[in-house]
Amino acid sequence: MITLFSTGGTFDKIYFDALSEFSIGEPQALRLFEEGNIREGFSVESVLKKDSLELTREDRLILRDKISSSQNSQILITHGTDTMVDTAKVLAETISDKTIVLLGAMQPARMNVSDAPFNLGFAFAAVQLLPAGIYIAMSGQVFPYDQVIKNRKAGQFESI
Repeated sequence: MITLFSTGGTFDKIYFDALSEFSIGEPQALRLFEEGNIREGFSVESVLKKDSLELTREDRLILRDKISSSQNSQILITHGTDTMVDTAKVLAETISDKTIVLLGAMQPARMNVSDAPFNLGFAFAAVQLLPAGIYIAMSGQVFPYDQVIKNRKAGQFESI
C-alpha cells in the first residue's frame, strides 16, 4: 500500500486571474489516479495546503510525524518544487526505513497542459521499485534528495 501525502504547491494550485492570484485546492492526485486507471493500492491524505515557499520547519515536522506514524513503507509526497529538497532534508533527519518520493509540477494539475499527471505516474512506479531512501522524482528522472538542485532558470531539476 502506498500513502500519498499532499502538501499543496503548484501541483494543487488554483489560479484566479492573470495576475497569478492563487489558492491551494484539494489534492489532484485522486483525480489523476482515476484518470490513469489506478483504483487501488494507495491512499491520499492532505496534510498542508501551502505554497512551498510558505512552509515552515514546523510544517515539515508535521509531515515528518505523519510519515513516521504511517504503517506504510512506500510514501509519495506532492510538494511545491521550490523547497522540495529542504523538506526532504528534514525527513532524512529521522526517517531511514521507508521509501519516500517527493514530486511536484511546474504547471498546476488543473491546467490542460501540465507535467503533473506524468510526474505522478512516474513517481508512483518509482516508489514501488526503489530501495528505502528519500528521492525527488521530476520529469522522468529520480534523484537522491541530497544530490539534486532545482535549476529555476531552466525549470528543471539537475544532479549536483
